[in-house]
Amino acid sequence: MLRAGWTRGAIELRQSFTNGADLWGHCFWPLLMVAVTFFLRDVSFGGTGFALGTLVLPGILGMNASMAMVTMSQQLTAEREDGTLLRAKATPNGMAGYLVGKIVSVSGGLVADLAIFLVPALLIVPGLTVGSAGSWLTLAWALALGLVATLPIGAVLGSVFTSARAQGLITLPILGMIAVSGIFYPVTALPDWLQWIAQVFPIYWLGLAMRSALLPDGAVSIEIGESWRHLETVGVLGAWAVLGVLVAPVVLRRMARRESGSSVADRRERALRRIG
Repeated sequence: MLRAGWTRGAIELRQSFTNGADLWGHCFWPLLMVAVTFFLRDVSFGGTGFALGTLVLPGILGMNASMAMVTMSQQLTAEREDGTLLRAKATPNGMAGYLVGKIVSVSGGLVADLAIFLVPALLIVPGLTVGSAGSWLTLAWALALGLVATLPIGAVLGSVFTSARAQGLITLPILGMIAVSGIFYPVTALPDWLQWIAQVFPIYWLGLAMRSALLPDGAVSIEIGESWRHLETVGVLGAWAVLGVLVAPVVLRRMARRESGSSVADRRERALRRIG
């Protein structure tokens, strides 16, 4: 199961870098974020002495990592609609192998996207602490824990929505969470009640962990409680991870049981009617 899933994921990941549309998707958003950090690199944040671009860069990493759940959800819904999930269901351990493969491909694509953003951004954004092994270690565990916390949520969302068009319902809530999570502006500049809302969701904690890895110690003064709060970060992301790991397999199994050739045909017919 694991070997088949790994092979499937590796093939999907390789195909995403040989397909023009997918390759454009891998490059467009990371390079757009590079442009954002470039224009913010000399803009100071209040009287802290830190450039806004320096503060924003780690938050963008956290945002992109959390958006992996949207990618997972969109791909699962699309492949449910076109019958890919039905074919996986028909093979021994097919659903488990499918899920492993999807985790491999989405995670691999995310790491590539982050590298496309981070490498040029490190060259143009001043004030980052990337010269120590501790910074990269923090970056690694935060990214790994963040993926475990968000990918199962994406699988659940992909199981709930029955059509790719319905995925648009996810976009606005996700954008709302990003807006209050301190990605593009320190969360301490927001009202207290918005700060509490931000701390419920994993996006804020991913951004905080990334900032603790890449920013100098003095930057902690603009955070809540003037602390990087690593223990709280592990606790909140871990809670989301446990919730997702417990709920996602149950939801996926129930969704797979409802899949049939007739349901796929009905969805395809509705899609054709919309196009027509």
